[in-house]
Amino acid sequence: MVQPRNASTVVLLRPDEQGGFDILLTRRPETMRFLGGFYVFPGGTVHRDDYSAAMLRRCRHLTGAKARQILGSRHEPDEAIGHWVAVARELFEEVGILLGVTESGAGFEAIDKNTQRRVEQKRQAIVKKQLDFAGFLESENLYCDLSRAIYFDHWVTPDIYSMRFDTRFYAALLPPRQTPLARSEEVTHSLWIKPGEALARMNRRDFPILPPTTTVLHEFSRFASWGHVSTEFKFSREGRDNLP
Repeated sequence: MVQPRNASTVVLLRPDEQGGFDILLTRRPETMRFLGGFYVFPGGTVHRDDYSAAMLRRCRHLTGAKARQILGSRHEPDEAIGHWVAVARELFEEVGILLGVTESGAGFEAIDKNTQRRVEQKRQAIVKKQLDFAGFLESENLYCDLSRAIYFDHWVTPDIYSMRFDTRFYAALLPPRQTPLARSEEVTHSLWIKPGEALARMNRRDFPILPPTTTVLHEFSRFASWGHVSTEFKFSREGRDNLP
């Protein structure tokens, strides 16, 4: 039996003007070994660098003890923290969204073009393994705000598969004044879509999608409004700043 690798996946959400909400789906390149060509949520394997000493110094608003408790005491504190860091790192690598704060605690905003260009160059360097996530944060004097990723589910790939993952699922609110990349090295294209609409497309040949993505979509489709989902996940009222 293949031992599953620890992984994290994040459902990124934004409110709409009608009181509803959208979620972000990304399509993986056909060439990818795992779920190539399928629509998924951003995410990936938890790496050792996600809980290195350098990375932990760049984390805010979640202790290792609390992270371990939330995950059912199945990991050591540092490794538990690494699951949240993997959410932030993968979200940044795949679609350029940064769950970050400044030293003063203010949310990260890349408003000017020079900052956007510099941050994007560093994102590409991370993907090419020329820079690690902790080094990027340190170079920008930023910190990972782990409180922005809310844990809500746990799936393990069945043992009949040759590639298995022990995946923790999180929800996160799109930070104000940030826009996901339309495509990247790991994403053919990304799209905002309502959970019910995604489920309605699931039998179409041009919309390949599988569990547990479909199961999570069903879970989110039960929320009738942004108010319901924001209450469930305790998102702040700042979500209204994210209207498209």
